Amino acid sequence: QVQLVESGGGLVQAGGSLRLSCTASGLTISNYFMGWFRQAPGKEREFVAALNRGGVNTRYADSVKGRFTISRDNAKNTVYLQMTGLKPEDTAVYYCARDRSPIRAIVQASSTAYTDWGQGTQVTVSS
Repeated sequence: QVQLVESGGGLVQAGGSLRLSCTASGLTISNYFMGWFRQAPGKEREFVAALNRGGVNTRYADSVKGRFTISRDNAKNTVYLQMTGLKPEDTAVYYCARDRSPIRAIVQASSTAYTDWGQGTQVTVSS
């Protein structure tokens, strides 16, 4: 059974930092592109960041570019999201997921390209 478990969320003041982790079981993440998404109350889930199998090619939402960094440790079967310069508008539940295709060539930003969603971790940024 495939399971992705996010951790590392919490309450932080504006300008602060957090590092989210997403650890997989029942799945070898090195075979897949991986992504982070977020959903704020009353809003649709939105793309945050994603990266390819080797972690070299990355893609970010414009709203987080320059502040967030996605990375992966395939040996630990874990994907990370380092968040700095946090803003109140970053408040959301953050989810990780894996790309549906093991032969993807281009990092995808659409949530429809992803599956095996984790349960999410809450990030709250106070002003």
